[in-house]
Amino acid sequence: MVQEQVKFWRFAYREIDRSPSNIDLLHAHFITHSFDRHIHDTYAIGVIQSGAEAFTYRGEYHVAPAGSIAVINPGEVHTGHAVDGSGWTYRMLYPDVSLLEQTAIELGKRNLPYFPVAVLEDRLLAEQILKLHRSLEGENQLEQDSRLLWTMAQLITRYAGDRPAVPGVRSAGRSIQLVRDYLDAHYAESISLEQLSRIANLSPFYLIRAFRKQVGLPPHGYQNQVRLHQARRLLAQGESAAIVAQTTGFADQSHLHRLFKRMLGVTPGQYRQGNFVQDP
Repeated sequence: MVQEQVKFWRFAYREIDRSPSNIDLLHAHFITHSFDRHIHDTYAIGVIQSGAEAFTYRGEYHVAPAGSIAVINPGEVHTGHAVDGSGWTYRMLYPDVSLLEQTAIELGKRNLPYFPVAVLEDRLLAEQILKLHRSLEGENQLEQDSRLLWTMAQLITRYAGDRPAVPGVRSAGRSIQLVRDYLDAHYAESISLEQLSRIANLSPFYLIRAFRKQVGLPPHGYQNQVRLHQARRLLAQGESAAIVAQTTGFADQSHLHRLFKRMLGVTPGQYRQGNFVQDP
């Protein structure tokens, strides 16, 4: 009987005139695992190798079949689960915004790359992404650097488009941004809805409604996402899960563990390890 399998590792690279950065990589077969609504602060780009993954994204339901490419823009709420009982196998990479931004600049583009289509049917590009992903398991730096730049450039050239305007709820856009900024800066604190309501100068009910519409999550859900992003950063630096849970505002280590697994598919300990194979 086929079981769920997960391989996770982290690839370090250095962009020109920039400090070192990491790309998280995942090669997994999921059957019953289901990703809750979550946000990445990176792009999420991957190829479905077998089966099919279903996910909600930008208010629509998508199915990515074998051979297709799934592309999620940073900051966009999405889910993920199997279409049927056989699950799906995929290779995912999560490049920093700065990597695609710099690649776009080198291509002569002014705007941060935005991909309007979530599921791409492009056999040749899918094969390029798979070759890139496999190369990042190896040790040939020249091949890795070359494939990374070339593949991201091909993706941007063929599929990047204009970012659509975000529909607002009356004139609440600026108020919601103030709330997001506050949550970004005070993610580890215990924050009341009343505090956020005063910051936004909106009633609590209207704030929740407007925040959900603009962000895709309620304020507490967004706060958890910010905490998870900070937890990822600290774990990658080698901090223990217990310290990270305390530092980032989670109730305890088990709370961090549950959310981390549901959102990212791996545990905090596995993420901290940075290079592991899990084959139950």
